[in-house]
This record gives sequence, C-alpha cells and structure tokens, in this order.
Amino acid sequence: MGLKPEISELQEELTSWRRELHMHPELAFEEEKTSDFVAMKLEEFGLEVHRGLAHTGVVGILKSGNESGASIGLRADMDALPLAEETNLPYASRVEQKMHACGHDGHTTMLLGAAMHLSEHKNFDGTVYFIFQPAEESAGGGEVMVKEGLFDLFPMDAVYGMHNWPGMPVGEIAVRSGPVMAASDTFFVTVTGKGGHAAMPHLGIDTVVVSAQIVSALQTISSRIADPADPVVVSVTQIHGGDATNIIPEQVELAGTARSFSAATREMIEPMMRRIINGICQAHGASAEITYERGYPATINSDLETDHAAQAASRLLGPDNVRRDKGPSMGSEDFAYMLEKKPGSYIWLGAGEDRAQLHSPHYDFNDEILPIGVGYWSALVEDQLPKAS
Repeated sequence: MGLKPEISELQEELTSWRRELHMHPELAFEEEKTSDFVAMKLEEFGLEVHRGLAHTGVVGILKSGNESGASIGLRADMDALPLAEETNLPYASRVEQKMHACGHDGHTTMLLGAAMHLSEHKNFDGTVYFIFQPAEESAGGGEVMVKEGLFDLFPMDAVYGMHNWPGMPVGEIAVRSGPVMAASDTFFVTVTGKGGHAAMPHLGIDTVVVSAQIVSALQTISSRIADPADPVVVSVTQIHGGDATNIIPEQVELAGTARSFSAATREMIEPMMRRIINGICQAHGASAEITYERGYPATINSDLETDHAAQAASRLLGPDNVRRDKGPSMGSEDFAYMLEKKPGSYIWLGAGEDRAQLHSPHYDFNDEILPIGVGYWSALVEDQLPKAS
C-alpha cells in the first residue's frame, strides 16, 4: 500500500501541532493545556469527546456510521519530563525545567493525525477509540484510566500502543510477541552501623564498607541466582552518606531499580535482595531498613494482535522494514496496565539512527516520522475494521 498521498500531505500541519505541544510541556496529571488542545482538535474532526478519566485524560470516539460491532483502541501518552531542555531550537520548551524529552508530543500528534484522517475518509466499519493518556512517566496514568473504567466505558476488542525509537532507522517498525518492556520496581535501603573517627575504624561499624559490599553482592541476583535465559537487572543508582573526610557515617542510604520480564523472576527479586542485604549487615554487626516498591508490570504483547500490528506495518512500509527479531527493552511502560486487561500490541517506530536518546536534554522528536505514525494507525484500523465490499 505505502503511505497514502493524503497522509504525506499532512506533514506541515502535523509538524506545527507537534511543535506547539513541544513548546508547552506539562507534567503528570497536569496536562490541562495539552488536553484542551487534544479535545479541541477531536471536536473539530467531528468526534465524540470524553474528558476526565485520570484527571486529564481524553478519549475520542469515531464511528463509521455502519458499525459492525467491532472496535479498536489506539493509545498515545501526553506528559512531559521534569528536565531542562538544551536543544536551542526555535520551538524549544518555554516552561522552565519541563521538556518533552520522550516524544509524547509526537505520539499525541500522530494519534490526532490518525483521528483526522480516519474521520475524513471513514474507510472502516466499526468504532475507534482514541485514548490520550496522561502521566506515563512514572506516575501510572494508564493504571488510573483502567481503574476508573476505561474499558467499561469504552468496550474495545483490543488496544494498541506505539513509541518512537531513536537508534532505529526511519521507515522501520519493530514488532514482537510476548514481553517488549520490563517490569520496573524501586528499592530504598538505609544501612545503620556505628559512626566514629575514620582513623579508628575498629571502634565503629563502617556503613560505607557494608554498603559497598551490598552493591557488589546485589549483582549476583542477575549473574548467579536468576535463570540466565530470563533477563533481570538490579541497579543501585544512589548512594548517600557522610559529611566529612575523617568521620565514618552512622548511616548510608542506597536506592535503585530492579527490572524483569517474567512474573516468577519479579517475585524472586525482593526476597533475594533482603536475604543478601540482611546477611551482609549481620556479618558486620550493622542493620538495614529496606523498602521495596512495585512499579509498572512488564508490557506483554498478545500473539494475535502482534500479528495484526505486523500486518499493518508491512502493508504500510513493506515486509522488509518490519522487524520481528528486535529484543525487548529493560525500559518500562505503563501501557502494560492496559495490556493486562485487553489483548493488544505495543510497537516501536524508528526515529532515526543518529538521534539523541530518550530522556536526554538534547532530544527532539523527529517530525519526519509523523506521517508514518498516522499511516500505521490508519492501516491498523482499516485492516482490523474492514469495510464490507
């Protein structure tokens, strides 16, 4: 099929929308102006608009007029990150310490473009739900939408998501069944020993030495305890302790993240961490207070819907540009909560091989891929809700 000319012709308009959103980033559950922009556009396109799920969420409903009873959900995220932009672009963020550094401005734009195109042509038979979700970045807006009745209010057969992917060439889409993004948990550890003079360590219990051993030993979870065929990452990302060069601190605080794909491995991590940390502390006469918090679950694509996604991508870009061999990412994604309730698939859209990475202050969404995203969403809808001939 290739990219339809009428979608290619949207490039300039889509770019203007995306850059407008980029200049006015909003953080989790604060996406008031973004939601207003989305709702205004959807109403212009003639869609039925619902607001209020997860505070700032928006759902647009488009019916073909000759409904088969089939339905599909398409989801985009809207929130930005608490980050100072360093791109020096003319359309850079105008809000201090807030930036669209993950491309949600582009995701929102592509879904709006698909709503506009499908509303104009209606080359499908059924109902499309356009889900604009707040608070993907660590605040779990997807979970809140589900808990507040997303799938009860809008009973779709399947739900699909998309993320731009720097490092992949423009014109490629990666699709895989099963785990595509990892579960993400967080841990906090306070090690307590006995402070004292650094010149007389034998009179104290050195929390820095204990903490160093904990950091090293935690790596055995992935290297010696977990199944090598089932990836897991345990990363200590923060160490805080001490105020002077000649004092052994009474306490040291550690924090970090644990990532996994399978439920069994995820269940294993916390008790193993507790065993390792408490064992090391006991050996040195120290103690530890451990807090382990569950975050997003793993994002698991269903087989059939992933085949549907690959079919639409192949029809749009050609089968040679659809990658089904790309491994999963240890990043996390709260679209996982939607996939726990409905079958669906989450794909990666190539954003260019030489682009700044996600969450970088130098990142900027590649406007070149906006029509490709619109084309993918449109092809997916037309494939899954085919119009009777």
